[in-house]
Amino acid sequence: MTAPTKYYVFYDGDCGFCNYWVQWIIEKDRDDRFLFSALQSDFGQQFLRERGLQSNQFNTLYLWKPHAFYLVKSKAVLEIAKILGGTYGLLAQLNIFPRFFSDKIYDKIAANRLKLSSQKCFVPNEAQRKKMIS
Repeated sequence: MTAPTKYYVFYDGDCGFCNYWVQWIIEKDRDDRFLFSALQSDFGQQFLRERGLQSNQFNTLYLWKPHAFYLVKSKAVLEIAKILGGTYGLLAQLNIFPRFFSDKIYDKIAANRLKLSSQKCFVPNEAQRKKMIS
């Protein structure tokens, strides 16, 4: 069996700030490497249950490569940047902060993400909808 080539990004589907970043990743994903699923969706809930993770907390971003790994919080963000490559990949490589520190920053942003979000709703076009898994 060959390993899947897609990376799955799990995010808070009810958060405008999170949806903004999903849209941003989609726009930068020139090599079509990412698929997306809200943590509240059936697929997202299955992902959480299979790993024994809390299924009612949606303040954590997860990046999953099936049959390989999953990353959380700041490590997921940095890996997404690395996968996107270019300037974003370079920034990810320059990360000099230890995980406990970068996760602390991530947690601070996550705690305030609803305040940070605009009221604009992300409405994916047809091509973008194909990247969404429910």
